[in-house]
Amino acid sequence: MNSFTYRYPVTVYFGEKAAEKNLPAELSKVGKNVMLAYGGGSVKRNGIYDELMGLLTAAGKNVTEFSGIMSNPTYAKVQEGAGIARENEIDFILAVDGGSVIDCCKVVSAQAKTDVDLWEMETVKHENPTEFIPMGAVVTAFGTGAEMNNGAVITNEEKKVKGPLWGAFYDFAILDPAYTMTMPMSQVISGAFDALSHCMETYMGTPCESNLSDEINEACQRSIIRNLRVTLKNPQDIKARSELVWAAAMGENGILKIGKVTDFQAHMLEHQLGAYTNCNHGQGLAVIHPVLYRHMLPEAAPQFARLAVNVWGVDPDGKTEGDPANAFIDALTSFIGEVSLPTTFAEMGIPADTDYKAIADSTILTGGCCKKFTKDELLAVLHECR
Repeated sequence: MNSFTYRYPVTVYFGEKAAEKNLPAELSKVGKNVMLAYGGGSVKRNGIYDELMGLLTAAGKNVTEFSGIMSNPTYAKVQEGAGIARENEIDFILAVDGGSVIDCCKVVSAQAKTDVDLWEMETVKHENPTEFIPMGAVVTAFGTGAEMNNGAVITNEEKKVKGPLWGAFYDFAILDPAYTMTMPMSQVISGAFDALSHCMETYMGTPCESNLSDEINEACQRSIIRNLRVTLKNPQDIKARSELVWAAAMGENGILKIGKVTDFQAHMLEHQLGAYTNCNHGQGLAVIHPVLYRHMLPEAAPQFARLAVNVWGVDPDGKTEGDPANAFIDALTSFIGEVSLPTTFAEMGIPADTDYKAIADSTILTGGCCKKFTKDELLAVLHECR
């Protein structure tokens, strides 16, 4: 295990009625002007908006709404939110929805406190913001674990780049599994696979030797697989949903990364696919992972073999290391089909004339991956995914 320092700044309130029980006390600590940020309106249809507005009103807050935050949030939307925050002298941001809204607000929180263009600051000057509007998150769509960290994935449409920016940590996150029960099943599946992907991407980093973080990671992967299967049989099983919500948070709260170097090459490739196609993130990962892992097989065989046995239950007796390593990819591929995720870009509706070379050429190459990919190899992966 590598040396590490672990500090975690986000207070997590988990369980049914978590907002009702805990939000009033948190609101008492912040200023009067609150920005309520959300996406396309599902929080109004399912009643969560009315509940939260009631709590905000009872706390005596002036509420300014920042709505319409899209999946794959754009840098233009970030700037819109920062402008609203400045104009209304916002003291606190309450982000309500899934990862897209939560990511967007992390950067809004930083951009609202500086006149310097944040994209320029972080990607050109390689400096990170230091001042933020305080924030809280209410998770209504799980999977990304975005409420657990200060990284955000933002699409710069002008530059055709979907990539990471660093913003604020949330002061607190409310995770009420009941809030996620109205998610469309396709979104539940996609979110669960994103959470599984975060675990796998963390696991695949160098060095290859297993440590305690990996053993906890294996348990998280088993939990996601088991509870997604339960959920598909009974979508109203609140216990299974609770496990999925917490597993998604575990994937991104830093615990699985302690003492690790992480991979995330599949994520970087899918991000750029999203920049060019605006595709569904979890679906894109489901298509990319098995193909990318076939290319990683020689370098990642020890990790793949451990996952085959410890996560997917492959019997290692009488097999060489190569057999269980291949069995891991086979099991993952079979699971993707079992939960009705797409296996090709064509199934996702991605046009055949998509500029895959531009996508590969603009993809970040991650140093932590056990295989050092080239842009040409990533292009080959994309072509195989078609």
